[in-house]
Amino acid sequence: MPERTRRLAIIGTGAMGQTLCRGLINTGTYSAREIVIADIDKERLAKFSREVGTDTAGNVEAASSSSITIIAVKPAAVPQVLDEVSGYIGTEQMVVSIAAGVTVQQIGSKLRSGVPVIRAMPNTPCLVGEGATAISRGKDAMDTHVERALTIFGSVGKVIEVPERLMDAVTGLSGSGPAYIYTAIEALADAGVHAGLAREQAAFLAAQTVLGAAKMVIETGKHPAELRDAVASPGGTTIAGIAALERDAFRAALFDAVEAAVMRSRELSQG
Repeated sequence: MPERTRRLAIIGTGAMGQTLCRGLINTGTYSAREIVIADIDKERLAKFSREVGTDTAGNVEAASSSSITIIAVKPAAVPQVLDEVSGYIGTEQMVVSIAAGVTVQQIGSKLRSGVPVIRAMPNTPCLVGEGATAISRGKDAMDTHVERALTIFGSVGKVIEVPERLMDAVTGLSGSGPAYIYTAIEALADAGVHAGLAREQAAFLAAQTVLGAAKMVIETGKHPAELRDAVASPGGTTIAGIAALERDAFRAALFDAVEAAVMRSRELSQG
């Protein structure tokens, strides 16, 4: 068994737990043998373990044998999991939660006094090394703990630290954001098919266009409006398309989507 100092536990092998686990292995941040996974769904746990080559254990064994425990279960299940493992996690260890809406205070109240806690909100593009993650530190988390979290999530994309009061906003924007973009890609591809392109061609062009546009924003550092205006020539095709988006309240729809997700995240934290 690996040394505890290099042992990482992931409790919960749903979509995000699996995504993070695969990303950490794919980028070489952790080897499969340095990760132990746990889940209440034993069939899913065994299947995923066979796929990636990690060890499996119960929640207590996973947490007690690891220097870092990532809580990747649904928000409603977090209290039960923490009640189960809290007696086996000491101040020399660290807990990272990726459960939407569950606050650092709520997590810390279930653990021994002094256990470092980091709250994180990653998104599913972690699987391909392009995740967007924000983290917030609890009162007992030092810079060294934050650095470990930055290393974990930085290995599967980009990561920033924010005050916890902004985590609901992060959840609504980047946490849920990939689903908004997948919907946009699907709609663009459907429109391409309607215009005569083959389905495979339309899907490729739509996805690559979104990827390229995102890279332009990140790598040029220019405001999205400036990049948009560079494409929209007077009387041209692009400005005609933008006019249609404005008539159909495209911006307002995205505002509403983020706001709805933010409100739901707040409801989860209060519940």
